[in-house]
Amino acid sequence: MKLLFLLFAGFKYLKFSKVLLTGGTMLLSVLGYALVFGWRYAVGFVALIFVHEMGHYIAAQQRGLKVGAPTFIPFVGAWIELKEMPHNAETEAYVGLGGPFLGTVAALCCYLIARNEGSRLLLALSYAGFFINLFNLIPLSPFDGGRITAVLSPRIWLIGVPILGALFFYRPSPMLILVAVLAIPKVIEAWRYDPAAPENQAYYATSTATKAGYAAVYIGLVALLAVMTHDVHEMLGGA
Repeated sequence: MKLLFLLFAGFKYLKFSKVLLTGGTMLLSVLGYALVFGWRYAVGFVALIFVHEMGHYIAAQQRGLKVGAPTFIPFVGAWIELKEMPHNAETEAYVGLGGPFLGTVAALCCYLIARNEGSRLLLALSYAGFFINLFNLIPLSPFDGGRITAVLSPRIWLIGVPILGALFFYRPSPMLILVAVLAIPKVIEAWRYDPAAPENQAYYATSTATKAGYAAVYIGLVALLAVMTHDVHEMLGGA
């Protein structure tokens, strides 16, 4: 019920035209995924992505940022348009964390209902939810993990480079190539990062307690998603 309350609370900020854009692109995504996976899985999969994006949307609204409704592209994903960029790294981390947090809650709901009802469809959807949110926590911008870990230091993005490279060699994908291209400017930024620069001190300045809090939540979320992704994969047969 709390999850539904958060979603409906986010809806009140959406204008009708934005609802049409979101609904239309969601429908296109459902149709695209349905051609490959069937309509039931497609609807559930797109719903999980929607919940993830609404997590970002609600978090941005809570911090007073102007934000557009989610837009979907089949087999690529979805995003929300930040019409106003965060004023500091802590706000960026908060907005970045909103998606994986609410997305993980949705995946856990699918998992618990699947175990209770014996639904293999919901179990498969929970696996997709766990994996997508874990994937998004790679500590490299433009992933959510990059936005979250930036509150600690942009240099952490350099850790995400070998992770992304290993993932590509494990499961080559054009999408990973696209992400790598988008990440190049951020990798250069991390390499050249000067913590003494006035603009960096202004943007990244935050308390040690705040950094520790985000680090703990990030590590905990990664650990939970890694365990659940592995365990549900094994339940599905490890294929």
